[in-house]
Amino acid sequence: MVIQAWIQRFPGRNVRETILSMSWMRHRALGVYFSIPFCRSKCSYCNFASGVFPASDHDRYVDRLIEDMAGAGNWATQIGADLPRLVESVYVGGGTPSLLAPGLIQKLFAALRSHFEVLPRAEITVECAPGQLSEPALNALADCGVNRISLGVQSFVDSEAHASGRLHSRDMVLNDLGRLRAAGIHNISLDLIAGLPGQTLASWNESLAVLRDTGVPHASVYMLEVDEDSRLGRELISGGIRYRAGLVPSEEIIVRQYETAVEWLAGSGLAQYEISNFARRGFESRHNLRYWHRLPYLGFGLDASSALYAESGPDLFRATSTADLKAYLDDAEPRETERLDPARRHEEAWFLGLRLNSGVDPAELASEFGPDLVAPALEAAKQLTDDGLLEYSGSRIRLTARGRILSNEVFVHFLDLNLATAG
Repeated sequence: MVIQAWIQRFPGRNVRETILSMSWMRHRALGVYFSIPFCRSKCSYCNFASGVFPASDHDRYVDRLIEDMAGAGNWATQIGADLPRLVESVYVGGGTPSLLAPGLIQKLFAALRSHFEVLPRAEITVECAPGQLSEPALNALADCGVNRISLGVQSFVDSEAHASGRLHSRDMVLNDLGRLRAAGIHNISLDLIAGLPGQTLASWNESLAVLRDTGVPHASVYMLEVDEDSRLGRELISGGIRYRAGLVPSEEIIVRQYETAVEWLAGSGLAQYEISNFARRGFESRHNLRYWHRLPYLGFGLDASSALYAESGPDLFRATSTADLKAYLDDAEPRETERLDPARRHEEAWFLGLRLNSGVDPAELASEFGPDLVAPALEAAKQLTDDGLLEYSGSRIRLTARGRILSNEVFVHFLDLNLATAG
């Protein structure tokens, strides 16, 4: 209430934004995520809760999202969580959110603004599939205040993209970039995947060169995951050949592709700020930074996650909704919630903070969690530093270049330590 009173006293945008930029105030603002699971085709590498569903589900799904938003306050009250009403970032992911009819896009954003206060300079991102953004949908996004677009390119080599289930061509991507910029949206991110079937070092360099020439201010580069929740992953695990599984590059080649991307993007002015993310200064994803900085966010829709702090005490509530579309549409209370005590939050502070190139500050963690909880983690960090996976940069600890490639092996050390401490 005190914070709301201060904001009401200063209705001007600059003062509001200045107040909210204070680190202690950022916990009083929220990031909102909408999961839109609808696709025109399912990519072979995809392990998300998305798929090809009937268009008749779209209206019902958006209504369900709006119902979920309306009930968010009651849910937070029931579990004893603090739910900020100010929103400083919105992320609409998928799936392919731009497949929604323009009227549904407008309906969703109108409902968001009726239940929450979206700040004037909030970052509002929508994921789009190249070649699948109609002019009416683009106009609707612009009218709704969308100011950032993430395009799932994955490869600028048409044969690689098509073999993975993508429906676009390089020309479609470049055309969409022109249309977005003409609509006034210049904050654009492009995704690439290292390790697609049939990809070579030469074809990867070709994709990087095209990305560089687009001049976009943000890029995400992911190394192909072998995951049993994707068709390609299951085929790789079983030793099969469908989806061109036999043409997936070796781990050594994929690592070289990733290392090449880091060098190329840095040379193009896109500095790495997280394991998979690169940006020009000021264009880092503010929404994703909320996750890595452990700030509150609220997710709506299929397989969406939320993280809210307790009204009293230091604990954090984390919740995830069902990954089953029918269950989500039918269930009035879809979230499974757990309460994270300080030991669990300390664990997350290490593996989320270490994702960032800036790393973590042990003194800050000791101030937040107490030196006794941090001490075993510092011992693990010392060993990982000796192994060349972590390094000190001033007062901060961060992953080395090799540590970013082996990040999962690094993170497990902190998981094991804190589970032991909690027990």
